[in-house]
Parts: sequence; structure tokens; C-alpha cells
Amino acid sequence: MIDYSFSIYELEYYLLIFVRVTCFIFACPFFSMNNTPRRVRITLGVFLSYLLYQAIYPHEVIAYDSLLEYSAIVVKEGMTGVLIGLSTSMCNSIVLFAGRLIDMEIGLAMASEYDPTTRENASVTGIFYQYLVMLILMITNLHHYLIKALAETFTLIPINGAIFSGDKIVSAFVSFMSGYINIGFRICLPIFCVLLITNCILGIMAKVAPQMNMFAVGMQIKLLMGLGVLFLTVGMLPHISDFVFTEMKTVMVSFVEAIMA
Repeated sequence: MIDYSFSIYELEYYLLIFVRVTCFIFACPFFSMNNTPRRVRITLGVFLSYLLYQAIYPHEVIAYDSLLEYSAIVVKEGMTGVLIGLSTSMCNSIVLFAGRLIDMEIGLAMASEYDPTTRENASVTGIFYQYLVMLILMITNLHHYLIKALAETFTLIPINGAIFSGDKIVSAFVSFMSGYINIGFRICLPIFCVLLITNCILGIMAKVAPQMNMFAVGMQIKLLMGLGVLFLTVGMLPHISDFVFTEMKTVMVSFVEAIMA
């Protein structure tokens, strides 16, 4: 007969792995979307935790003297999973930032809508970019990379081995903010250039034909030009996805290094 018995120590070690994995799943992209059922996320966490439990050998000895100390270890593992997951989830806001900038230029800044996946209001162009970029990242198996990276963190950061350094975490966040602004402006740069030329042409026309109402005409022209550039630059979305994917990997590595021993 198959022996299904296990020690209480093995159960405690598995629960610590489960806490880090589930906290990562509830914070990282794809899996953390509200349209993903919670039962699916919990089941995925249980399954991945069991695989990692079997893959991690030998199991380190977790030293604690009371239930309070074990609870502190559980909280530390939860914070580790959330921090690693958030480091990747923050990169999804890059395309939303670029979409807000684009909508401010073409006159759609007030046209926001409710995104059910994130439960927040977002601009029309931002949601357009977010869904297409997310689809491309899923097609390119980014979720496989995230799972592999999570498994690698158990080698770099053993159970109860995370050390939260405030200076390193702040430095990693500042580095992300620089990439956040840089990539966001690179995404909306084509529309900025076209609308800059459009504004110059409208300014010249306002001097040549002052009887024309350039305010009323300019709003429509800027909107049409902006939508036209969006249509023509759809082929750039794979390159935008590369920028976001590269930044996601960089930020994840920097945050993992910030909590390594």
C-alpha cells in the first residue's frame, strides 16, 4: 500500500511554500486579474506548491520556538511573494500611463471607462494598449517565464531567508520609475510628433485665415490624426511588448536582489 503519512514539519514547510506561491499568484500579472476565479488561483497555488515542495531538496530546517515566531515566518514569506509579484505587475501600468498621455493629446482625456479586470477607471487608449500588449505577452508565454522565475526564487531566497532592505527596495523602485517614464514616452512618441506638426500647421493657418475658428476645427483634426496614427502604429505593438517584457524582467531581478541575503 502507498504510505501517505507525513510529519508535522513537512506540513509546515509545505505551508510556507504555499504562502509565497499564492501571494505571488494573487499579485502578478495574468493570474491576478479579477476575471480569473479565485478557486482557480488557489488550486494553481496548491499544485505549484506541491511541485516546488518535491523539487526543493534537501528541505532546510526552519528554526522557531513558538507559534508567534512561525507566524512571523509566514508573514515574511507572504511579503516576499507579494513583493515579487508586484514587481512584475507594476510594469502593466506603463501602457496605461502611455495611453493617458495619448488621450491628453488627442482630446480623449475625459473619456475614461471602468476596467473590470483592475477595478479602476482607465483611459480608452490605455485599455486598448493594455489588452493588446497583454494578449501578445500571453502568446509569447510570459506566464511560463513568471512561473519559472518564481521557482528560481526559492534557490536565491530560501524559506525564511528573505532580508528586507529598505534602501535596496527604494533603489529598485526608483530604477523602475525611470524605466516607467522612459518606456511610456517612447510608446506615445509617434503621436506626439504627428500632433506637434499638426499644431504647427494649425498655428500657421490661424495666422493666414484668422476668420476660421481653429479651436473648433483643431479639436476634430487632432482627434482624427491621433486615431489615424494609432491605426498605422498597430504594427509596433510587438516592439512595445518587448519593451514591457524586458522592463518586467529587469524590475523583477532588481526586487529579488533587494531581498536576498
